[in-house]
Amino acid sequence: MSKKPVLVVMAAGMGSRYGGLKQIDPVDEYGHIIIDFSIYDAVRAGFEKVVFIIKRENEADFRAAIGDRISKQIEVAYVFQELQNLPEGFSVPEGRVKPWGTGHAVLSCQDVIDGPFAVINADDYYGSRAFQMAYQFLTEYEDDDKYRYMMVGYQVENTLTENGHVARGVCETDTDGYLSDIVERTHIAWRGDEIAYTEDDGQTWTAIPKGSTVSMNMWGFSASILPELRDRFAAFLSANLEKNPLKCEYFLPFVVDELLKEGKATVQVLKSADRWYGVTYREDKPQVMAAIRGLKEQGLYPEKLWE
Repeated sequence: MSKKPVLVVMAAGMGSRYGGLKQIDPVDEYGHIIIDFSIYDAVRAGFEKVVFIIKRENEADFRAAIGDRISKQIEVAYVFQELQNLPEGFSVPEGRVKPWGTGHAVLSCQDVIDGPFAVINADDYYGSRAFQMAYQFLTEYEDDDKYRYMMVGYQVENTLTENGHVARGVCETDTDGYLSDIVERTHIAWRGDEIAYTEDDGQTWTAIPKGSTVSMNMWGFSASILPELRDRFAAFLSANLEKNPLKCEYFLPFVVDELLKEGKATVQVLKSADRWYGVTYREDKPQVMAAIRGLKEQGLYPEKLWE
């Protein structure tokens, strides 16, 4: 019997937009925040353990705001994403405060994970179906001659905010529903009724057709991804540190894409028709609260989550 899948939550960036965890806004009148709904969905799907990736300096706040409440429902572990956690021969560039990105975040888990796991962002709402699909895949598939991974894909128009731009991995899939290409686009926005991205601060825009599949950083991996992340990090730093010492980021999709191109992995794209919700901007909050209210009224969640 293979190991039970674990849920990994990338929460090291949590609070940075708000100036601290204490300011993270609840999305209902009971004080729940978005991560509560994800954990609720994950527990219902079968997950029994969650690993939170956080900043060390946020540990006490995080436990008080989130962890202690969640730990009554699911086993909780913590790992720290730290700037200093670099391969031998590298040091943090002068003035760098930005974390090293999602690939580095997941790499922070290498000492606590030895089986299959799903990865999500802390501040995105994925919908219960995504957790069911992820759990089922992770319990059914194992690596064979290739690494067998999965990703939950969303329709791009279901993942945008009216209040600014978002970053998403834009995906191409083959006829069998496997990922063939993924490119991180850090600036996607509505342009009237159209959707487009820019790479040059809005001087030029490239359209993204509605219905296109994007990644919201919900992945399912076997433990095999961890040594790959570790072994490729040094090469990434060698190639990028000089060019962009303060801002370069080691993105998870970047490593997945390399493994695809090398023929070492397959990624099954499981599609969700659910809408994404998230508080990317303060102005998003009323929409998210209305959406959560609607989901409760449809009977998808109880009024108070754990009662």
